[in-house]
Amino acid sequence: MTVLVTGASGNAGSAVVASLAAAGLPGRALVRKAVELPDGIEPVSGDLNQPDSFADSLAGVSGIFLLSGYDRVEELLAKAAEAGVRRVALLSSSSVVGKSTDNAVAAYHLAAEKAVTASGLEWTFLRPNSFMSNTLRWLDQLRAGDEVRVQFPDVPISTIHPRDIGDVAVRALTDDGHASTAYRLTGPVALRPAEQVEILGRALGRNLTARELSRAETHAELFASMPAQYASAIEGFFAEGNVDETTVTDTVATVTGHAPRTLEQWTQENAALFR
Repeated sequence: MTVLVTGASGNAGSAVVASLAAAGLPGRALVRKAVELPDGIEPVSGDLNQPDSFADSLAGVSGIFLLSGYDRVEELLAKAAEAGVRRVALLSSSSVVGKSTDNAVAAYHLAAEKAVTASGLEWTFLRPNSFMSNTLRWLDQLRAGDEVRVQFPDVPISTIHPRDIGDVAVRALTDDGHASTAYRLTGPVALRPAEQVEILGRALGRNLTARELSRAETHAELFASMPAQYASAIEGFFAEGNVDETTVTDTVATVTGHAPRTLEQWTQENAALFR
């Protein structure tokens, strides 16, 4: 039983790699450049947009952790089926079950879900809330001082620790009973941005202050920092309430047998990244 992890150097993929290693399970990590990997995880060089670049590494793979939003996914899935792969755990998004799915973010996740469903492989969709690691977006501000500008200040979000996504993915790919299932994944508690800043400050030993941005200020920052279609989607998610990332689910505990990790844990584990 060997799992291929795509995006293995990213937030979610590296968490899946860590969960595989913690469980003592063999894996292959698809990476574009050399990275340090745990024992039992074999590096595979390739580009997810180019399935031919790593097709040979599909031999002997039982399941794939797959990211959404890449080219030629149908080709990759066909090659996987030919190689004897049985299962796919797709990292999708909370946006695909939102009030409005006619936005750029939901569109590429829904397209990936459709391709996986049509592949004939056993599938599990992972639809997580925003990641706790998204607090790294404040890094430049923290290097400049102790004030953090926060967007959508009145919206509490039950952010999720990437390792909980990794643990659920490993269960879906190695245990029976998860086929044709879409899991909504959340953290243990919904926190407003200012509460998240306070927790981060405690982990860093700093007295951080959250400056709550107005909707107009948030709009300006979003559209200055990313393509308009994605800025518009995010604004719809949190300003207009098109997604629900406040509700807490028990899915992580049900699937993995352990409580979801807290933001306190994530910030303590990753405090060095902010220094």
